[in-house]
Amino acid sequence: MKKWIAVCLCFLVFFTGNVCLSASDGYDILSLQQYLESMAPATLTTELNLDAQGAVLMEASTGKILYSFQSDKKLYPASVTKVMTMLLVMEALDSGKIAETDEVTASQNAASMGGSQIYLEVGEVMTVQELLKAVAINSANDAAVALAEFVCGSEMEFVAAMNRKASELGAINTCFMNPNGLHDEGHYTCAYDIALFTRELLTAHPGILSYTGIWMDSLRNGTFGLANTNKLLRTYSGMTGMKTGYTKEAGHCLSGTASRNGMDLIAVVLGAADSKARFASVAQLLDYGFANYQVVSRQADPIAPVPVTKGKTSQVTVRVNESLSVVLPKGKVGEITSEVVLEPTIVAPVQAGQQVGTLIFRLDGVELKSCPIVAAETVEKAGFLDYLGRIWQRLI
Repeated sequence: MKKWIAVCLCFLVFFTGNVCLSASDGYDILSLQQYLESMAPATLTTELNLDAQGAVLMEASTGKILYSFQSDKKLYPASVTKVMTMLLVMEALDSGKIAETDEVTASQNAASMGGSQIYLEVGEVMTVQELLKAVAINSANDAAVALAEFVCGSEMEFVAAMNRKASELGAINTCFMNPNGLHDEGHYTCAYDIALFTRELLTAHPGILSYTGIWMDSLRNGTFGLANTNKLLRTYSGMTGMKTGYTKEAGHCLSGTASRNGMDLIAVVLGAADSKARFASVAQLLDYGFANYQVVSRQADPIAPVPVTKGKTSQVTVRVNESLSVVLPKGKVGEITSEVVLEPTIVAPVQAGQQVGTLIFRLDGVELKSCPIVAAETVEKAGFLDYLGRIWQRLI
């Protein structure tokens, strides 16, 4: 019965939700794509020898895809599913809905899970923090279900929330049937979608790294040991997370995150032949990204106040809330310039936050990004007394 409910929920989410991307979109919508391809070194077009049925490499701050192989192919994710589970738990934590110190009582349903587990007993009490450690470090299926029930009231309500979140993030090749990744024919995703979920978890809830970066820990007053299933934490420089997975049907999977020199990369491998192959493939993807790309950031320079006509004041201060962050091939960064383009005439009233112009960043003449210039304050329309006062000031 639960399976059919989940199928119906997936149907509703993906046929009534907002569809943001399609496989033909190329995933990365950048006006300078052709320019970057023309300036890229030859090594960037070399195919990587990956052991995977699907793989993708993404830069976290921009979401730019640096490499992909069958990244939209629907595959079983196994416990990499728990990236989404951890995302929803972290949302609940960061919003104040739940707290790390909250106590969770294991249900019969949670205690019945097989596979990787911490062997929860029915009625056993653990904190949210302990259960999240068990999920992030030990990939515990029973802990994932216990957290799901605590956050949403039931496992199936949590699964519905997982699918809603996937749709919100633009995932069109994902349908979740459970929060832990135990095999189900209707439970699938793709490498690109997993990268989307990982990016959201990493950038919106960086506190998760205090869990995924733990190598060894313990529960139950030190009597139950936890060892991280992501062995790259010990062998790959800059590794920070995120989640491994394995079932017979899914093969060996990994969503790996690493940080070097101010750049965060996400490498996803699904369907590798064995554990050694998935780690080697993720390391190869990360090496490729760190060796060939860099993140370039620019802040807007101060902009002088903008003239306003028919206002109580003759000008308005402005601001730019956005900045430039773009991924470029190493050694190919030219001069980045900025241009301020203002509206021909700004007439009062002007509301705070109203767009009054555009700041355009360019690289070698190619537009990288345009940012709105907005009024930092409100300027009311001048009245009769305002004009009379100005005339008086001129007379004296």
